[in-house]
Amino acid sequence: MVPPTPRPIVVVGVGADGWDGLSNASRTAVEQADVVFGSARQIASVREHCTEARTWPTPLLPNLRSMFDACVGADVCVLASGDPMFHGIGVTLAREFGAERLRVHPAPSSVSLACARLGWALHHTTTVSLVNNPIETLLPDLADGRRVIVLSRGSSTPGEVARMLSDNGFGDSTMTVLEQLGGPDERVTVGLARESDFGDTDALNVIALECVRDAHAPRLTRVPGLADSAYTGDGQMTKQEVRALTLGALAPAPGELLWDIGGGSGTIAIEWMRTDGSCRAVTFESSQARREQIETNALRLGVPGLIVRGGAPESFAAVADAAPDAVFIGGGLTGTDMLEACWKAVRTGGRVVANSVTAESDSLLVAAAAKYGGDLRRFQIYRSESLGAFTTWRPQLPVTQWSAVKR
Repeated sequence: MVPPTPRPIVVVGVGADGWDGLSNASRTAVEQADVVFGSARQIASVREHCTEARTWPTPLLPNLRSMFDACVGADVCVLASGDPMFHGIGVTLAREFGAERLRVHPAPSSVSLACARLGWALHHTTTVSLVNNPIETLLPDLADGRRVIVLSRGSSTPGEVARMLSDNGFGDSTMTVLEQLGGPDERVTVGLARESDFGDTDALNVIALECVRDAHAPRLTRVPGLADSAYTGDGQMTKQEVRALTLGALAPAPGELLWDIGGGSGTIAIEWMRTDGSCRAVTFESSQARREQIETNALRLGVPGLIVRGGAPESFAAVADAAPDAVFIGGGLTGTDMLEACWKAVRTGGRVVANSVTAESDSLLVAAAAKYGGDLRRFQIYRSESLGAFTTWRPQLPVTQWSAVKR
């Protein structure tokens, strides 16, 4: 027998004003549903208009499909906060059941409401969600003069953001905490990050930041080539100038995945991820001490999602479910087996870039270029250094670089 066609899932965005703020179409969807799913707060706002209401279990994702399978043949309505497709449950449902099964009735998102209150241009305002992300995720988006809307995970988030801003050279930034936006209990609180703790905040809030960088704070932009001093550790790193040239060869694009071989201090993987919030990276490092310093640097520079594994290529199997878009070999280049393993791992159309500072490794790169094609380059960087009352130029180790695209 042909299984019955699944019934549509109606997703209704609900604001802080609850039932009173719903359109006629959204109210009808709630009233006609056999089962309404939502959070306890969302259910409470429409409960008297529901036939049957069920709150989400914890954890949600492992139980999501079984909950809907139990409602075969029933009309199901899902309540969401604001716009269901903006960091909301609608995105999860589309991924799990397909967009064609959804019928979405959006309400204004919290970001739209916040920009409306503040007079900010929505299309020029950056949004960072801390709902399911570590607070350090905000760091790469901090820049002098920038406006940022932060989606909170709860009442403690504004205070945590204030402390983080103060600790990272943005203590003079203005924070506007907007609570219960669009509802009868809406409240707006304004303060400087270094002077405010926002202790009495409603759990339903968003934070608007007008970023002001302290005069002596380091500039940590998304452009590759951060100062070496931005990193902690034992000094084992790809230095600033060569790092910028290497990231240029790797050419990160949004959503791409990098494998960084011989992570050292994590500089290449970290700056790859900082170029765009959707970029991902795995770094391989055989030293436990260096793995720990990579994790520390990743947290301090706002990319806590960096995955750190053991040595390569023996640790490749642990992450082999997704082929990398690019591979960088910055350490461990002592034999052809490493190059061959990396070339095999990268996807077709992906890039492999390798740097060398020894004659032995240089010969391997020359052989790789002959076998796989690509380009060979050699960099010589000089840095100024005092010589008595004068200034001289101190040469850094010359670097040979091979880069190739897998065809």
